[in-house]
Amino acid sequence: MVRQLGELENAIMTRVWQWNRPVTVREVLLDLQSEREIAYTTVMTVLDKLHRKGWLRRERAGRAYRYEPVSSREAYTAALMNDAWATSDNPAAALVHFFGLMSPEQREALRDALRVAALFPADPAPPESGPDTGETAAGPAR
Repeated sequence: MVRQLGELENAIMTRVWQWNRPVTVREVLLDLQSEREIAYTTVMTVLDKLHRKGWLRRERAGRAYRYEPVSSREAYTAALMNDAWATSDNPAAALVHFFGLMSPEQREALRDALRVAALFPADPAPPESGPDTGETAAGPAR
């Protein structure tokens, strides 16, 4: 189960995901300070916690660390959606309600995602054996 990020964790991860490069505590701090008063040690602590929770990897850069995301925001969002869906006693009904909450743009994005998913099935069916090929689902005949 994926735990939803807290408010400050989300603000920090949003920057790390958007910048899409290794970042330092100071870079995150300076950007956050445009929105709120926050201490260097607070940002450093949250980045360290995100590293320990597995959201960030880090590499030493002199006396500091550079942090980068382990996975994408889209993967995080998908995991949250999957966890929420898994809590339903009736997943089909939950999906119907979810679709009802979607904007037309979101429904179009869903249609696009389903088209892409159909091109790359997660669990392709094994090939059928054919009498004229000498092959079976286990591979070519020897």
